Amino acid sequence: MATYTSPSTDSSYASRAALWIGRILLAAAALLLIAHTLIYIHYAIGLMRFPFDYDQGEGFELVDTVMFSHGDWPYRSNEVYPFYASNYPPLFHLILVPFVWVFGPAYWYGRLMGFLGTLITASAIGYAVHREGRHRLIAIFSALAFLASNYIYHVGPLFRQHLFMVMFETVAVVVLARVTDRADRKWPRRTMIAGLALLICAGYTKQLAAATVAAVFVFLFLRNPRRAVAWAVPFAGVAGAIFLFINVSTHGEWWTNIIAANVNTFMPQQALDLFRQWWRLHWALVIMAGLFALYELYFARLSLYTIWWAAAIADSALSGKWGAGDSYFATAIAATCILSGIFAARTLRGMWNPADNPISRRLRVLWNRAGTRTVWIRAAALIAVPALYVIYGLSVIHMPTEGRFFGSLSDALNLTSSYGDRYAFYDSAGWVPGYATIGHVPSQTDINNGWRIVDILCASDKPAMSEEAGFSLQADRDVITNPTQLKNLYENDLYDPTNLVNAIRAHDFSVLIFRAQFYPPPVLDAAYEAYYPSEVIVMNGFNYEIWRPGPSQPERDATAAALADLAPGEEITQPISLEPDAAATWITHMLSRQHWERSESAPAANCTAQHYTRDNETLAVEVCPAGDGAELTFGAVATPE
Repeated sequence: MATYTSPSTDSSYASRAALWIGRILLAAAALLLIAHTLIYIHYAIGLMRFPFDYDQGEGFELVDTVMFSHGDWPYRSNEVYPFYASNYPPLFHLILVPFVWVFGPAYWYGRLMGFLGTLITASAIGYAVHREGRHRLIAIFSALAFLASNYIYHVGPLFRQHLFMVMFETVAVVVLARVTDRADRKWPRRTMIAGLALLICAGYTKQLAAATVAAVFVFLFLRNPRRAVAWAVPFAGVAGAIFLFINVSTHGEWWTNIIAANVNTFMPQQALDLFRQWWRLHWALVIMAGLFALYELYFARLSLYTIWWAAAIADSALSGKWGAGDSYFATAIAATCILSGIFAARTLRGMWNPADNPISRRLRVLWNRAGTRTVWIRAAALIAVPALYVIYGLSVIHMPTEGRFFGSLSDALNLTSSYGDRYAFYDSAGWVPGYATIGHVPSQTDINNGWRIVDILCASDKPAMSEEAGFSLQADRDVITNPTQLKNLYENDLYDPTNLVNAIRAHDFSVLIFRAQFYPPPVLDAAYEAYYPSEVIVMNGFNYEIWRPGPSQPERDATAAALADLAPGEEITQPISLEPDAAATWITHMLSRQHWERSESAPAANCTAQHYTRDNETLAVEVCPAGDGAELTFGAVATPE
């Protein structure tokens, strides 16, 4: 005889089963997010021990800090020695000035400050979620989800101001989110001042905070237009006064370097690729955040969190600019963690209280008609929410793949380096244009190779023109140029490179150090003409090219003239003030710029003979010792018809 089971009994079984499955999934999510956090801490500590630039541009942040510690503005003309200016606002650097006074120039305290900034941001996210959702575990998940993101992992512990800006933005939004909720409808003065002061701090940490400022005032305007305008006027006055003060103090260089220089080429495909990557990594959180935003749009009032989330995602489109990248999604990730956390907490606690409107009334009717089926819906939610956090934790996996612990773990998980032999690091994000190829912990070999470059700089009293500032700082030499800044200004017709070009041609620099050659074309042309690539030193998976001075300008001109006048079957000799090996390397470099390709070389007594071809022409070059230098003999080999 069949046993009858009532619907209520089935519902009870479903609830209990969902509860246990949900608990198991919550435990799995907790383990994943804690593991990501521990990996992040390991990475941060590794970077703090590294004494050179890890990410392009870190050293220039340190230079700005050192300049402020001396009472100097880093906003100056790029057309005079040392051809350097900053393109970032001052607050992050000003906060670090006391560290320079105590410890001198060093990377660790800037990286420590960036790392602590991400912890404060995560704490603010957790606080906001707990305040709105009253679910402690989900609040912790939301905080750890921020730290687990591949994007935050990349840039969090760098000597960069971007995540410090996100910290100020997030704390400001959390402070102001409930400022309009008082029963007497008055906006607490101290809270408003604190929140708006934090927004000013965000803006004077990095310009990208403008989107958050706009989101806050849109929210305030929707709540009370008159009061929003009343607060916007003094806010704009204070922010504008600071801007004007710096601009006047720097004779207009603040505007040139901070605003005009940041109008860069926009690459739609890069922005699209980064959006796709961001969605692929964070979709589990974005879905929950989007559902919460839709809920507020149709069933409640729009909160500051939702408006900020929409503004931050829109602002992330600027990741398509030249020089931008995945870090431009950091604010959107913070906002996503808050919205998804509130959605998850309210779902697990059943804290949905729609406002009374036609749509919500219709929804209540449908819910009541569902009867006992609502139990199954709640049971599904108990499983779906923690499952999404598990999926997120698996989507953003990133970790070193070498070392006693991580090597064994990556082998057990069958994870191999995403970058081959370049460095040992697995990154589930893959790579798209604009995504930073960093994340590994520098090795002792990287540190040793960095000091090798410093020794090269110390061998001369002259400054070096280095694409990264760390080597010059460690060698106690002047930092020459901020390459990307010069490139941006040049492309906006705001920079005349004549003085720098002349300095390069005159060999005013002991060596040139290239990593990516992000200089204006005239600067690179002068470098190719006056210097030659001598050696390559690998650090952090990047090739650092050491370019040494070639012959003097008259010798270069004489060599070019000799080659131009060389007739088939004729030989011309030209003395060069370089040692023979250096002269051989230089002439190969010079000829390659004229599209000659070396075809063969062979020693000849104390000399070196080399042949070069171009189209149907052949050029013979013999390099021989001559006193303290070398002698080049050019011969044009006749080509039979």
